[in-house]
Amino acid sequence: MSRTLPSHFVLPDLHAVTPFVGSFNANYPEAAAESSDWVNSYRVLSDKKRAFFLQGGSELLCAHAYPYADYERFRTTCDFVNLLFTVDEISDDQNGKDAYNTGLIFYNAMSNLDYDDGTTLCKMTKEFTVRLLKHCGPLTYRRFIKHCRDYIEAVAKEAELRERGVVLDPKSYEILRRENSAVRFCFGLAGYALGIDLPDEVVEHPAFMAMHLSTVDMVCWSNDLYSYNMEQAMGHTGNNIITVLMQHKGLDLQGAADHVGVHFKGLIDTFLNAKKSLPSWGDKIDREVAQYAMAMENWVIGNLNWSFETQRYFGHARHDIKRTRVVYLYPRRVEEAHDEQD
Repeated sequence: MSRTLPSHFVLPDLHAVTPFVGSFNANYPEAAAESSDWVNSYRVLSDKKRAFFLQGGSELLCAHAYPYADYERFRTTCDFVNLLFTVDEISDDQNGKDAYNTGLIFYNAMSNLDYDDGTTLCKMTKEFTVRLLKHCGPLTYRRFIKHCRDYIEAVAKEAELRERGVVLDPKSYEILRRENSAVRFCFGLAGYALGIDLPDEVVEHPAFMAMHLSTVDMVCWSNDLYSYNMEQAMGHTGNNIITVLMQHKGLDLQGAADHVGVHFKGLIDTFLNAKKSLPSWGDKIDREVAQYAMAMENWVIGNLNWSFETQRYFGHARHDIKRTRVVYLYPRRVEEAHDEQD
C-alpha cells in the first residue's frame, strides 16, 4: 500500500455502544493450566511461538467467551483454542495447497475417530474430539464439523489471496472473514458449552441467523480494528477490514477506524432487532434460545474486554489505550513477520 500512514489513530469506543454485560469463568486458573500442559506435552510449538501465544492469553479469552461453562466443558474450549493455534503454527510456512492439506488432517481427525495418519496433529485432534463428544449433542456436533470444513477452506483461500496480493472488496471480505477467523467455528462450541442441542429449524431461522451473523461480525470487525497496529508493523495487512476499507472506500486510517465504529453500532442494532423478532418454539426451546442469545452476547463483550487485558494487541500500553483510545503505530518490522504472524 503506497499510502503513508499517520503516527497514530483513535479507536472508536466500541464498549460505549455495547449493551451486553460480561462475565468470567471461575474455572479459569486450573482448567487453563491443564489445557496449557496438554498442548505443551506435544512440543509442536517453537519456544518463541509458544511465548507469543502465552502472552496473547487465548485461554483468558475462553474465560470471557464461555463464562457459563462447567469445568470439563471449559477445559475443552481451552483445548480447542490451543488446537486452532497449533494448526496455525503448522501451516504458518505453507502455501494455499499445503495449508489446505494440513487443515484436512484436522478435519478428518475431528470428523472420523478411526482416521489416523500418524501425525501429532491427528493425535491431538482426536483427543480433543473424544472430550468434545462426551457432552456434545448430535446436531451441534454435525454443525461444528461443517464449521470446521468451512474454516479450513477459508484459511486456504486466504493463503491463496495473500500469494496473489489480492485485497477483497468489503462484502466478499466480510463473508470470508467469518470463516477464516475461526469465529463461527468458535461460536459453534456454544451449544456444547451450554449443554443444549438446538434443532436445525431454530438455528436456520432468519432471525436467529441474523443474530448469529451480526455477533460473529462484531467479533471479526473489532478484532481487525484492534490487531491492525500489530499487523501493519509486520506487513500483514491484507487480511484486515481496515486495509479493505482504505483500499476500496478511499478512506484514510482514521476514517476506516471510524467506519468500523459506525458499522459495529449497526450490527448491535441488527442483533437487538432480530432478537425481538424471534418466534416461539415452545417453552423449552425458547429457554434454550435465550441461553444461546446470552452466549452470543458473552462472546462479543468478552472479546472486547479480553482485547484490553491481553498483551496481544496493545502490549504494555493496553491500559492507557483503553483509557485514551489513542493508538501510536509501531514501526515496521517486516523481518520478524514469520516469527510473529497471527
